[in-house]
Amino acid sequence: MKSVLSLLGRYALTLCLVTFACLIALPVWKRYEQTPWTRDGRVRADIVRVSTDVGGLVTQVLVRDNERVQLGQLLIVLDRPRIAATVERADAAIAEAQAQLEQARKEARRDAALGELVATEAREQNVARVRTSQAALKRALADRGVAAIDMQRTEIRATVNGVVTNLDIHPGDYLAAGTQAMALVDTASLRIEGYFEETKLHQVAIGDRATVRLMGEDAEITGHVESIAAAIADDQRGEAGNLLPKIAPTYSWVRLAQRIPVRICIDRVPAGSRLIAGRTATVEIVSSSAKPAAVAPRTRS
Repeated sequence: MKSVLSLLGRYALTLCLVTFACLIALPVWKRYEQTPWTRDGRVRADIVRVSTDVGGLVTQVLVRDNERVQLGQLLIVLDRPRIAATVERADAAIAEAQAQLEQARKEARRDAALGELVATEAREQNVARVRTSQAALKRALADRGVAAIDMQRTEIRATVNGVVTNLDIHPGDYLAAGTQAMALVDTASLRIEGYFEETKLHQVAIGDRATVRLMGEDAEITGHVESIAAAIADDQRGEAGNLLPKIAPTYSWVRLAQRIPVRICIDRVPAGSRLIAGRTATVEIVSSSAKPAAVAPRTRS
């Protein structure tokens, strides 16, 4: 009898241990296999590549690296005297064209007053000279407008509210037209992008509440799903010389799920959290059964 009780006790202990292990393993399996979450998240932002279409020497740099700037703030001033001389030449060309036009009109009026005393050919030449002078004046005015635009663009200003980064330009450097002078991080566009497995996308919907934890920080950032990517690159497909699709053969026994970008709009950032574009984040989407009503997307300032 004692041996039977001992055997039953061992069976009961084993059954309790198995049950306890199942109770622990089930939530873990559910979280890792079914809950839409990922460690593959990134802080992202739009980057404005600050450049100019007017080349010239840099005379002033009015910002420092990693400085916060406001919309319209002056960043860089280029060589203005050269453009100022161009404006003066355009003004002189306008004055010359106006004088020629005035003289041509006087001659045309005089010939018209003389009537038949002036040859027809001479009258036609004077009329043509008036039209030519008018076109020359219009061209000079257009050149003056271009020179004024160039003068205005010697001052490079911030086009968004943001933070200057990767500043590597100094007074005395030559900035060619189209050359990037610095990068400007648009702080209004800061967001989280989580790369979710395609097998979990059916549990993600626009408006779902999301929680985000940055690597190295315990504070929780809250947001909501703003959009889901419409396409990703297909690395198995290319094009042959005859424009037919070229599909790379795969013989893998295990097919890895593709990662789909999901854009998270940030609703609340705890004090002390630093949203730096490129930081790693863990993103979790609240399940549909527990989520609140969909939140309207945040408008960009």
